Amino acid sequence: MVRRNTPPGSQSSLREANRARLLDSLKRHGRLTQIELAGSTGLSPATVSNIVKELTASGILHTSFTSRSGRRATLVSLSREVGLVAGAHFSTRQLHIQVADATRTTVAETSIPLAPGHRHDAELDRLSIVLGEMMEALGGSLADLLAIGLGVPAPIDHRTGMVSTPGLLPGWEGIDIATSLSTRTGRPVFVDSEPNLGALAEAREGAARGAASSVYIRVGHTISAGLVVGGDLFRGASGKTGQIGHMTIDENGPICRCGNRGCLEMYAAGPALLSLFPPADGMQRLRDLLAASDAGVSGAQRALADAGRHIGIAAASLCNLFDPEVIVVGGELAGAGEILMAPMRHSLQRSALAATGGLPEIVGTSFGEWAETRGAIAMALDHVRVDAGVSAITA
Repeated sequence: MVRRNTPPGSQSSLREANRARLLDSLKRHGRLTQIELAGSTGLSPATVSNIVKELTASGILHTSFTSRSGRRATLVSLSREVGLVAGAHFSTRQLHIQVADATRTTVAETSIPLAPGHRHDAELDRLSIVLGEMMEALGGSLADLLAIGLGVPAPIDHRTGMVSTPGLLPGWEGIDIATSLSTRTGRPVFVDSEPNLGALAEAREGAARGAASSVYIRVGHTISAGLVVGGDLFRGASGKTGQIGHMTIDENGPICRCGNRGCLEMYAAGPALLSLFPPADGMQRLRDLLAASDAGVSGAQRALADAGRHIGIAAASLCNLFDPEVIVVGGELAGAGEILMAPMRHSLQRSALAATGGLPEIVGTSFGEWAETRGAIAMALDHVRVDAGVSAITA
């Protein structure tokens, strides 16, 4: 559809700008009352009310009633009819996929195990096939997806769309990942690192919602962090922000996959923890380690507690640098719960600079293994521009 150009400063352009501001706030926060929309957009309650009425009549917004502080309030969200987006997350060993509507409600999901050392070509082929099958099961096709968000277990340089650091994700380097998947699916694709997407999900709708700054630490086969500062992701110049798994713990320690010595991952990530146990102990996967810990096996509990202590020291450095309000722990090892997080708190208290307001709270993820996929959905929605009179177009 051809968009009309409106002269800057005109009443029409002002209305368009106000509508865009309101829609961006709903994409960012999900459901909000009209009063909350006025606060988040800076628009007057009367202006918000008029825009909501207009866009509800156009089928872009949906309204319902709720009770806030004992008073009836109008709750506003994007309409389900706006369309569908997909989120996908390649971790080291799993592929998670969700399809959701504009309200972030999941309408289909699946999870697929991955072989170690998986490559981009085979896995992007598989993802496009599975997405097509999921959309067919919903009565549609890939063409019905407005956008796809994708998370990968390595930092992404947003200037190139490629993995920014050699050695962290062999088989995926030198590839514009978003363009490669877009070519396969015919849909717009947006890609980011898994910790960034976990951080986005927790900040938008999870344990860090309402915090101006937060850290999401993902602990599994790798260790990394996503940072939200001032309500937005902080990626750095080349996307390498938050790679705490490669903080040096011992400069004379073992050689890491990144080429350096003594990185945090060599002491606290999944492979390092599993290597502590002989084959006879049956610790082949992280789930085995977590199950042994739950069963009270002291060696498993000690390994996880020591990992938490190391990770807490790295978290203290992040706190001294970025001063977050909350730290959210995700990834497969987050399933250890307090056995991992209690030593993290102890290290944080011992190593972080004291603050009058106290140190950040350390909490578990709100979404378990689906946090990064939820973040991928949020990222996809961020790139969908919704206009009155138009179902949706991708920015």
